[in-house]
Amino acid sequence: MTLTRTLAAISLSACATLASTAIHATTIGYIYVGPEKDHGYNASMDMGRQYVEQKLPGTKTLHVENIPETAEVEKVMERMIRSGASIIFATSYGYLDYAIGLGKKYPKVSFLHAGGLKLGDNVGTYWANSDDAMYLAGMAAGAVTKTGKLGFIAAFPIPQVIRSANAFTLGAQAMNPNVTTTVVWTGGWLLPAKEAEAANSLLDAGVDVIGGQVDSPITYAQTAEKRGAYAVGKDVDVSSLAPKAVLTGASWNWGPTMLKLTQEIQAGTWKPSHVRGGLADGTVRLDPFGPAVPESVRKTIMDKKADILANRFQVWSGPLAAQDGRSLLPAGQPMPMEQLESMNFFVRGVIGTIQ
Repeated sequence: MTLTRTLAAISLSACATLASTAIHATTIGYIYVGPEKDHGYNASMDMGRQYVEQKLPGTKTLHVENIPETAEVEKVMERMIRSGASIIFATSYGYLDYAIGLGKKYPKVSFLHAGGLKLGDNVGTYWANSDDAMYLAGMAAGAVTKTGKLGFIAAFPIPQVIRSANAFTLGAQAMNPNVTTTVVWTGGWLLPAKEAEAANSLLDAGVDVIGGQVDSPITYAQTAEKRGAYAVGKDVDVSSLAPKAVLTGASWNWGPTMLKLTQEIQAGTWKPSHVRGGLADGTVRLDPFGPAVPESVRKTIMDKKADILANRFQVWSGPLAAQDGRSLLPAGQPMPMEQLESMNFFVRGVIGTIQ
């Protein structure tokens, strides 16, 4: 039976038990789909790795970058296991089936995969809901746009990316109901030339705020800055690299999650489950506001953030309409996690197709 829990549900007493348990030295493997210094997704995962090393002296970590979501990742995981790794953090969406397969072959190794809805006897998932922060960032975009046209540069049509585009749009519409978001697919996690081309194309078409979910927001943020437009970041705070353009963004903070999971495995208390965090437990952060966001808008966004944290507002609750106008959720009905994490639709106001 699938177990679902949130990081916030881990009790203080359980954490105290873990802290007092004698922990043995561990070798942990981390696998990244792109470069670890991409100022984006893979950098966020590597910061989590460094956090674990700092908090658990004597723990050894292995990390390999630029591993595609193919059978090659299987070979990398096996090499890590032969090098002594007893925990594997498989950090990219397309690694899950390979982790499930290797879990059967190596029952004494614990596999932790970034997202997905499959489990194995020794394979669990971890993820965090960045949709709340993307909604809040979308509010900034909706308040600042003068054309009412937003753009979203996206890698692949997987649920996590579709969710980000939808949340970004819904947040913008909360400030400006007539806003539209044009989605452009790049077909790769890190393709700077194609991302720059997409950004320029969107800006040429009248878009004046660009968001996205590719492995690094640097390219589209810096392209927006050069063109006098705005951007919303993702995965890490890149405001220092495009200070005039970046309005805010949604960043990851994986370290505490990775630490808790590692400690549970070391203590023998871990059971495979779908661990999910978010704004409430600090796994996701809303980045600082850029100078283009007026004080009144900042206050409105922070008030909405307070509503989210107090469960007075849920991004994924009805009424919710699809791109073609059909009803997805009736008023007051929340979207179940399974439906959320298999999302394959755009909301009203998104221009583009799910390829």
